[in-house]
Amino acid sequence: MSDDDVNAELERLRAENAQLKHTASRGMTLKVSEKGGVSVYGLGRFPVTLYKEQWTKLLDMADDIRAFIRANDSSLKTKS
Repeated sequence: MSDDDVNAELERLRAENAQLKHTASRGMTLKVSEKGGVSVYGLGRFPVTLYKEQWTKLLDMADDIRAFIRANDSSLKTKS
């Protein structure tokens, strides 16, 4: 691989990294996936995708999830 190829690849990776940082700074977004699921972008590197029935079940458990997090707060880690 020549120096020009290495420099071009490095520049491509820098541009990709800048794009990812820009996307992350926008916050969370919702999209309909190709298969008809609901995808949440912005929580991590990959989207969280569930079908509407799964989201409904999860959202119905919101109070239980919050209580579980409070009860296990000392054992849980946070992403910094």
